[in-house]
Amino acid sequence: MSDFLDGQTIVIMGVANKRSIAWGCTRAIMNQGAKVVLTYQNDRIKKSLKRFVPEDLDLLECDVSEDENIEKAFAEIGDRYGKIDGVIHAIAYADKDTLTSGLVNTTKDGYDLAQNISAYSLIAVARYAQPVLNNPASILTLTYFGSTRAIPNYNMMGVAKAALEANVRYLASDLGATGIRVNAISAGAVKTLAVTGIKNHGELLKESESRTVDQKSVTTDEIGNVAAFFMSDLSTGMTGDVVYVDKGVHLI
Repeated sequence: MSDFLDGQTIVIMGVANKRSIAWGCTRAIMNQGAKVVLTYQNDRIKKSLKRFVPEDLDLLECDVSEDENIEKAFAEIGDRYGKIDGVIHAIAYADKDTLTSGLVNTTKDGYDLAQNISAYSLIAVARYAQPVLNNPASILTLTYFGSTRAIPNYNMMGVAKAALEANVRYLASDLGATGIRVNAISAGAVKTLAVTGIKNHGELLKESESRTVDQKSVTTDEIGNVAAFFMSDLSTGMTGDVVYVDKGVHLI
């Protein structure tokens, strides 16, 4: 297959380590010829990234907890690169107490934090990325089956992912006239840093694998390949969609 992202510039937000789904997306997109810019939350994450990312891959700080940081980051992206072709939003967070407690025990502060980082941040990213996005361009986020089913121990993150998916639909409607499409990948359970924060995550991973059509878990590379498609002009006919990349777990 030819490099169908040749000449494109893609911003990927949320790579934490080599096991991140966002890193699988990064590899796949680079393999298709795109220039990738990674954003990171803080110096600790930057230090971690520098251990494994190529030296020629650009890094830019962006803590999405404050709108000002997002606005500044995309203004700098515009100054450095001019127009870009896509953004991948792979960011979610809930504090430990919120993540490990049942939803009924979620505090207002825990609820607000999870929604702010995991769902609202996509709206802010779309707003500040819009001026530097080409026509056509793509925004993609990552979600999970727990948005529509009560997955054991997923708790508040399921609520946040449900809001995230609603954001995808409304942003797709808002931005369609400018040629910007907005979609989500609902990825299968993969052993990432995010998953290890879920209580009894080993049982979740084992159960998810048992429900795949071939009894093998989806990989970050397989998820990344679909992300590369969404970043490309091959996907210009799709917007407002949530596409499952979980090897059939959602079928059962």
